[in-house]
Amino acid sequence: MDVIGAGFGRTCTLSLKEALEIVGFGPCYHMLTVVEEPRRVRDWLDVGDGESADWDRIFRGFRSAVDFPAVSYWRELADHYPGAKLVLTVRDPERWYESARATIFQHTVDVDEPESWWRRALHRLALRRVPEMALFPKMAKATVADQVFGGRIDDRDHCVEVFRRHIEEVRAAIPADRLLVFECEEGWEPLCRFLGVPVPGVPFPHVNDRTHFNRGQPWRDLRMVLRGRRPGG
Repeated sequence: MDVIGAGFGRTCTLSLKEALEIVGFGPCYHMLTVVEEPRRVRDWLDVGDGESADWDRIFRGFRSAVDFPAVSYWRELADHYPGAKLVLTVRDPERWYESARATIFQHTVDVDEPESWWRRALHRLALRRVPEMALFPKMAKATVADQVFGGRIDDRDHCVEVFRRHIEEVRAAIPADRLLVFECEEGWEPLCRFLGVPVPGVPFPHVNDRTHFNRGQPWRDLRMVLRGRRPGG
């Protein structure tokens, strides 16, 4: 593991994942990795249940990791991979909560089903085809809602305070030469300078805005219905 993302989900983590892969630090592990390979849900259920984590097995084949659930265990990962650098993505705390509540808290932590009948039917069919995904809310609750936010994801003031405190704790715990505090609007230069790689000749990726996230859910369900549980996936 060469790079560990220490920023919460909804701080440009998917853009950072793509950026890291462009400059040679891929594959990069992200919550979408768990969605695309549902067998990994059980890995994180075990971690959330307090079992000893085999980080080398969980992240085998990956050079970097960002987003939840990995960031929930940033201290453990920083200790386990002492040669890895950390990138702490940040944004305005109030805007972060607004974004998280409308996306990841709603779709990967809360257990509410989609409102429309056709999306409910599609979602239920997807869970039959890929039963590990039925455990996804339990996994996300254990590793994100409970682990990071004490089960209080509906409490705006509490979550904003957790967000602020997290940034302070990362900055206090990680030496300056091992940590980059980063906003994606800064683009390639600070990230590439920190990682010691050339600036690529392509625009810095900016993906996964709120509309894109919400529209993507039915397509993810449809893919699971069509392909089912792939061997090893």
